[in-house]
Amino acid sequence: MKKLFFAVAILFLLYSCGEKTNFSVSGTINGAGGKMVYLNELKVGSQIPVDSVKVSNKGQFELKGNATEPTFYLLKFNDNNFVTLLLDSTEQATVTGSYKNLPSDYTVKGSLGSKLVKELNTHYTDVKHQLDSLKSLFNTHKGDANYDSERKQWNEEYVALKNKHAAYLKKFVMDHPFSLASVMALYQKWDDGNFIVQDLHTMKVAASALSAMYPNSSQVKALHSNTLDIMRQQNNQKMTQLIKQAGQNSPDITLPNPEGKDVSLSSLRGKYVLVQFWAGQDRDSRVMNPVLVANYKKYHPKGFDIYQVSIDTSRTAWLNAIQQDHLSWTNVGDMKGSVQAVRNYNIQTIPYNYLLGKDGSILAKNLMGPALNNTLQKYLK
Repeated sequence: MKKLFFAVAILFLLYSCGEKTNFSVSGTINGAGGKMVYLNELKVGSQIPVDSVKVSNKGQFELKGNATEPTFYLLKFNDNNFVTLLLDSTEQATVTGSYKNLPSDYTVKGSLGSKLVKELNTHYTDVKHQLDSLKSLFNTHKGDANYDSERKQWNEEYVALKNKHAAYLKKFVMDHPFSLASVMALYQKWDDGNFIVQDLHTMKVAASALSAMYPNSSQVKALHSNTLDIMRQQNNQKMTQLIKQAGQNSPDITLPNPEGKDVSLSSLRGKYVLVQFWAGQDRDSRVMNPVLVANYKKYHPKGFDIYQVSIDTSRTAWLNAIQQDHLSWTNVGDMKGSVQAVRNYNIQTIPYNYLLGKDGSILAKNLMGPALNNTLQKYLK
């Protein structure tokens, strides 16, 4: 069944890469006769007009557009009276509703994505109403004799409602990982501006699935970028926690040197150590090496050392770089990317380094060019 599913997905991708195909949105909006209705493509932070038409005296309208893949649109009369649609390239969607209460009083047929969007918005609106009702109880019953116990109960109900809605959204994403509606689920916010879903695993599932299906979607690109940002933030938090657990010392590293002998970073305690992440095949790393050589010659007699961690996967490239650049200090690497060390030190780019004190505490980071000499001069006068 999985093989069949992915085969269908691949065929869909191939099809979606072709020419744009037409879709339509038609229907009846009671009370909207004679008014202009607009269809705008919804981008991240902007809208693009697609079509517009005057609604007939009977409230009927029809709008058309074209797309290569499911896309978000606003069917709107003005900035306060609209509905969000998720239209596929060949869908013939039908929307019926009331002009007076359009955002909450409408139905949509012929568009699965738009139905999912409506489901999300309806669920969110219902939860908001319940939360607002509880808020009003906090304000209107302050004078009650048993207010403290009531407030505790209401607060528990308030938190439970928010948790229940967050769980609903996470389940929605896991049930519909290949639907762009999941983007809307992940970007729902509470009144305080915080995202309702703050679970990285759920975001990674959606970002991975949607990036594979719709790599050109602006919303998918934004989700992918935001997911990476959160991953970096969590890695930074892990790094801080590791340092705290080690008593303000840096995480230890144990990797093999060119002779195959394991050498630990902690074996250099008692010296000022520059932990340098690099790769023999990386141009910027190679440019940095002469700077390291000059500082090593100058400060090594005063208690300075270098522990250079390679993220290479080519042993030949690593050894050639060590020889050609005259790197005489401790060089280590497992030729598999030294992944654990990279994660522990939250390395996002190379070259990158940390300067450690004699006790292993982190004194500075990302010292490049003159900054390295100036910082070493400060500690090794």
